[in-house]
Amino acid sequence: MTAVAGAGTAVVTRAARSRKGSALQRGRRRLYVPFVAPALALYAIFLLVPVAATVWISLHKWPGYGAMEWAGVKNYRYMFGDPVFQQAFENTLLLLIGGGVATFAISFGLTMLLRDLAGRSTVRSVIFFPNIVPALVLSILWGFLFQADGLVNKLLRAIGVQHPPAWLSQDHQYAMILLGLVWISTGFYTTVIMAAVDRIPPYLYEDCLLAGANSWQRFRHVTLPLSWDVIGVCSVLWTINSIKTFEFILAMAGSASGLPSTRTWTVSLYAYATAFAADGVPSYGLAAADAIFTLGLVAVLVVLIRRVMRRDAIQF
Repeated sequence: MTAVAGAGTAVVTRAARSRKGSALQRGRRRLYVPFVAPALALYAIFLLVPVAATVWISLHKWPGYGAMEWAGVKNYRYMFGDPVFQQAFENTLLLLIGGGVATFAISFGLTMLLRDLAGRSTVRSVIFFPNIVPALVLSILWGFLFQADGLVNKLLRAIGVQHPPAWLSQDHQYAMILLGLVWISTGFYTTVIMAAVDRIPPYLYEDCLLAGANSWQRFRHVTLPLSWDVIGVCSVLWTINSIKTFEFILAMAGSASGLPSTRTWTVSLYAYATAFAADGVPSYGLAAADAIFTLGLVAVLVVLIRRVMRRDAIQF
């Protein structure tokens, strides 16, 4: 009985040591907090504290100076009932969905077109170039191209179009902004997707050709599944970038004396215009409410995208 009890004690001791891990593992656990604490401190100082402060400001009426006046959820009620915000939200969704569909469709098309091209590295560098130039510069260039006496209208007149469209009029301005944002973004997402396609083994495409698969079938059954994880990341990046876009719109549709027309605003530009009102009293409470709404919108959409596009990793 003594031997059995001793054996049982030894088994329990070994199990306890196994749960605690080796000396190396215990040492790593002791170093976890010292290594992670500085990053957590910076994260709290530069993200959590500003977000908490923004939430607090959104619950007050405050012009940016003096004492704050408690408003509760009045800022949120006013914002959701404001026709300007509703137009800005519609524009944001149009950019997010319509611009996203156009950007990814062109990116996929360019990826499949350039996949077997001899000089694809050079072409990839060329189409990626707009992402190197600041968006502010590109927006000014885009405006010059489509103004009344710009290069586009000159080319149209040269081929016989006597009355070219007024591209930058109120009716067409936001459409031109969407077109410009798609142009800027396409090169980036094409480059990322091409990098994902480059890692797909060529023999898979060769097998498809031997089986008689056409271009769409190769894309549907090989390219898309094997680059799905990268496409998911690109979708998240597009969601974040499209919702927070405002400098391109401000520079292209605005003027030196004021903001652009409210018909071209997005939720980010709404927050900017509310906080830095040039012809009125700033309302930091309303701007903070818009910022919190934007943050919540991004968080919800990112979680939904990750859940919808979550798949088991494919090994190849």
